[in-house]
This record gives sequence, C-alpha cells and structure tokens, in this order.
Amino acid sequence: MAELVRQQHLDADVGYHGFGFQESDDGDILVPFPDDFADEVFLNAFPGRLDIYSAGHTHTASVTVEVWDGPPASHDRVQWDEQAEADYESTSGEVAVWSMSLGRADDVITLADSGGLWRVRVSCTGRAAAARLSEEEGTGHGVEKYLVQFWPRTA
Repeated sequence: MAELVRQQHLDADVGYHGFGFQESDDGDILVPFPDDFADEVFLNAFPGRLDIYSAGHTHTASVTVEVWDGPPASHDRVQWDEQAEADYESTSGEVAVWSMSLGRADDVITLADSGGLWRVRVSCTGRAAAARLSEEEGTGHGVEKYLVQFWPRTA
C-alpha cells in the first residue's frame, strides 16, 4: 500500500480561469506557463508543466498537494466535480505554482531530491459555486477545492 510522503496546503490565485504547476527550474521549459493555455480543458499537460482550468474566472482556490511513494488509492469520482490524471516530468524535483494574472507564486512543492517521472491526479470540487461567484460577486476564497496527488511513475 502506498505511503503519503508529504502534504502541503496552499492558496492558488486563479485568474482568467487558470493556474498551473511548472518545473521550478524553468529555464528549459519549451512552452512556459501560460503560453498555449487551453480553455475548457480541466487538466492539460505540457513537458514540465500542468495547466488547470478553473470554473471561476478570478478567485483564490484552496489546494492540497500530496506526494506519495506509489499510486494512492482512487477516490470515489462521485465526490468530485472533475478528476483527471497526467504524466509529469521534473528535472529538479521541485514544482512552482503559477497564476495567470500574478505569475509565479512563492509556493514550491518538493517532489523529491532530484528529477524524475511522475504521475499526477487532480481532483476538484466546488466548481459550480466558483462559477456562480464569478458571475455574481466577482471573487471568492476557498470555494473551489483541489486535491493534487503526485507519485513516481515507475512505482
């Protein structure tokens, strides 16, 4: 059974429906965030980068990031509004959080001491409420919640 290695909670600034995760050492990223960001694609993977499409236009999403030593147990899809998986390659073992409107955030997620191949599952709830807030009040805090789980792809 897989073991949880670390867990981190952070606030992601969502702008123009998007935020993302990108290799912290981003000098070799061929398509840096937010270039080629795709509307309406919940999880879109690029080399060294993961884009997340939010249901809300501008708000602060609550994000829990987990790093596992193997594939974590699958969650019941009924409890999530959206869920998707993708492959991710890190050259440094660290991932930075990016905002469409504010650029790189101070938050860094440590996957490992060095680079490697990873699998990631992104799950989200609160999408309808975030969309409604965007249409009515404009912004919200923590209405849309994400669980982002990384584990070694070879595991």
